[in-house]
Amino acid sequence: MANIKADEITKILKEQIENYQQTVEVDEIGSVISVGDGIARVHGLEKCMAGEMLAFPHDVTGIALNLEEDQVGVVLLGDYTEIKEGDIVKRTNKIMSVPVGDALVGRVVDPLGNPLDDKGPIQTNERLPLERLAPGVVDRQPVREPIQTGIKSIDSMIPIGRGQRELIIGDRQTGKTAIILDTIINQRGGDMICIYCAIGQKRSTIAQVVKTLTDNGAMDYTIVVAASATEPAPRDRPRHRRRARRSAESRAGARLAARRRGARRRAGCERPPRRDRPSGRPRRDRAMRLSPRTSQRRRCGAGRPPSHAGRCR
Repeated sequence: MANIKADEITKILKEQIENYQQTVEVDEIGSVISVGDGIARVHGLEKCMAGEMLAFPHDVTGIALNLEEDQVGVVLLGDYTEIKEGDIVKRTNKIMSVPVGDALVGRVVDPLGNPLDDKGPIQTNERLPLERLAPGVVDRQPVREPIQTGIKSIDSMIPIGRGQRELIIGDRQTGKTAIILDTIINQRGGDMICIYCAIGQKRSTIAQVVKTLTDNGAMDYTIVVAASATEPAPRDRPRHRRRARRSAESRAGARLAARRRGARRRAGCERPPRRDRPSGRPRRDRAMRLSPRTSQRRRCGAGRPPSHAGRCR
């Protein structure tokens, strides 16, 4: 049997007591009371700020927009189908912001700044709020330097200034994306940072654009922001799921009412509705479209057997 020395035990206990650190984390949390169509209502966040980032389970982020006395309306960013009633929501004490800096150059990110290219996290500590006041006209730099697209017909006939907005409009498969890619590739060797935003496109199309830019050495000064068509968006839930929300009590009540109507019909207390026309609508002529006079003669009894025939004037 091993010998236990009291001095060693005392020494170990003293070291643990000296290195003991008590840390307390205080988080303001709330709970989801309802969720649907990308909107969640949260109870328990009385000190929440407008535009604040809220942390939901399954790495889903939300923006607090509607601040009420007893609840907060939150727009969910991410796979909102994973959020259920009763989930815990935490405050982050940060206004909705996105990372900025030179670390984003050459990366493919989502609208929140999260990397999508499997190149590791983005090493930057600089962030800018998502909603902020735009600089005034006086504070902006004037447009006085042209930008070359690399396409002679455009550069010669349509001068484009560096910093101005230019709309490229046209039907599908007419070369709009090709003009943008040629313009980005033509900026190689300059001091311009290009940002390509792919919204609602297929992931295969975005991957092809990134490959084109990479092969031509344009990703060294380009940032690709991707929001593909497969990303969850509000109101993309099929309607049959909305019908399935009806509670079991309402379904049981509907079945009970149907059985009662069937019992009344079998007892002869209720006349079954006609199948040739919807109930509550005026009677119409059947498949044949008849003239008004022919319809009147039929209503007066013309063409019926003698016992039921009436006189039509």
